[in-house]
Amino acid sequence: MESISPTHRSALIASFKHEALHLEMRDNYGGDRPWFDRWLAGDRDGVKEDMKPWCDQVRAGVATGKIYRRLCVVSEPLSEYQRWSHELNDLKVEAGEDLRWVPRRLVSTVPLPGNDFWLFDSETVTFGLFDGEDMRTDILLSRDPEVVQFCLDAFARLWKLSIPHHEYPLK
Repeated sequence: MESISPTHRSALIASFKHEALHLEMRDNYGGDRPWFDRWLAGDRDGVKEDMKPWCDQVRAGVATGKIYRRLCVVSEPLSEYQRWSHELNDLKVEAGEDLRWVPRRLVSTVPLPGNDFWLFDSETVTFGLFDGEDMRTDILLSRDPEVVQFCLDAFARLWKLSIPHHEYPLK
């Protein structure tokens, strides 16, 4: 695996051809703290406006036939961060992401990678590495067919356990 920059990963997200799969397995993400703090302070509209570039990118991709699927594995009851995320994910779903939730209690027997990942066109995977303070420390890229297949299999197994975004009850 090779370490890549956030800019490189963003380019992969922008340039995939058919399908992007995203698996999130953390209950908190420190890099989102400025937006989360604004939301806690009541700035719902400003934070939603910050989501516009991502939502515009998804809308444009979906219009050309691209598929965006995201799974969020979460502890229950949800962390305050995940409650915020659920609200913002309404915008992602409206833009065209197929976003689903998986309660962590259902995944004990599912073989999972140790880190969140993006998987592009069933051929390239990037892993986000985080420290104990929930801050991303590195992004690793692999095109190893065995690694890609492992991630595809994990995603498929989780997808079967998942709950569509608008059906997931906030707990």
